[in-house]
Amino acid sequence: QVQLVESGGGLVQAGASLRLSCAASGRTFSRYTMGWFRQAPGKEREFVAVINRSDDRSDYTNSVKGRFTISRDNAKNGVYLQMNNLKPEDTAVYYCAASPIVGIITTLREYAYWGQGTQVTVSS
Repeated sequence: QVQLVESGGGLVQAGASLRLSCAASGRTFSRYTMGWFRQAPGKEREFVAVINRSDDRSDYTNSVKGRFTISRDNAKNGVYLQMNNLKPEDTAVYYCAASPIVGIITTLREYAYWGQGTQVTVSS
């Protein structure tokens, strides 16, 4: 099993940056594909970014491409989401998730473990 704890959210103005962190427990972190998802009020949870186990492939939802960067440090059991040029539409609770499936996984149901989420609010 993997336990995930997100941090780094907050209230910022449009155009600002935030870096989300996700700390994972366990000694098998490197075996998991890691993803970030978000859920805005009244909306379904959606895919944001994913990084594969070996840290050499990633993918993003179109609305964040060029602004967000996902990374991981398998030695520190951590995955990160650098968010630049934030927009009000990025406001949501951001969740870190782990999938045992190899590859670039963008669907929620393929993720077995989830963190509790961290709130990101972007004011205009």
